[in-house]
Amino acid sequence: MVERRIELNRRYHRKKKMAKLKERLLKAKTSTDRDTIVAKIMRISPWWNEEIAMAGKQGRMAASAQAGGPKTKGSSQRPAGGPRRK
Repeated sequence: MVERRIELNRRYHRKKKMAKLKERLLKAKTSTDRDTIVAKIMRISPWWNEEIAMAGKQGRMAASAQAGGPKTKGSSQRPAGGPRRK
């Protein structure tokens, strides 16, 4: 079980780090900054593709803007009177 926990911790840390690097990539001003960040991302995830990732990100942002913003959890999403799922 210890090995599994170590693997999970690595995965969670990698996921957080990728999210931070992607945000930094979107905010990068110069091409050298972009190249540095892309190199770090490629070290973490060699199969990551910048064009596909950025196209997907822009598509999701446009869809959320058309839908009125991100959805939040709330009691309005749960059917009234229904049992609560765990």
